Amino acid sequence: MLDVRDLALWRGATCLFTGLSFGVRPGSALLLRGANGTGKTSLLRVLAGLTRPESGTIAWQAEVRPDAMRTLAAYSGHSSALNADLTIAQNLVFHARLTGWPGNIASLLEAVGLGACADLEVRYLSAGQRRRGGLARLLMSDRPLWLLDEPFTNLDAAGRQLVEERIGAHLASGRLAVIAAHDDMALGGAAVATLRMGMA
Repeated sequence: MLDVRDLALWRGATCLFTGLSFGVRPGSALLLRGANGTGKTSLLRVLAGLTRPESGTIAWQAEVRPDAMRTLAAYSGHSSALNADLTIAQNLVFHARLTGWPGNIASLLEAVGLGACADLEVRYLSAGQRRRGGLARLLMSDRPLWLLDEPFTNLDAAGRQLVEERIGAHLASGRLAVIAAHDDMALGGAAVATLRMGMA
């Protein structure tokens, strides 16, 4: 279980949130809602260990983690984190070597609808195709917590359904997700709670 207590974060002179507490149980997701600038992305970055909060604790299975969830979370932000000078297949091969992922790259590309694009440099992919490439990187992760920032951006209806199905399968395996999203989503019947972010 992910347990967050009394988290506070400032951006310059602006307090994004303070006294923020919540828990996420295995097999469930937390949706972050709120207008732009209310701290959704910043909260995801804190959970990922990329930004340090002013105060508060983040615990995993009752163990407080000063480095947040850095070794337990897979973070997918606004960028696909793909090298534009490499093909999509080369990007995934590099990531597989980096993480020790043992799967088949060609099969993964087919699964996310990029089989026909395997040998195209990322610079030539559409925004939606890049987003699918980012999903492929996420699927290569074996980490129990997914931190997703607007995962439907630039995706068509088929791409959105694909992402929903993959998140649903992740949760069905007893894992967790924290998702910043403006839209509702179908996650295969998983328990979904909502946290509404607002200026503190």
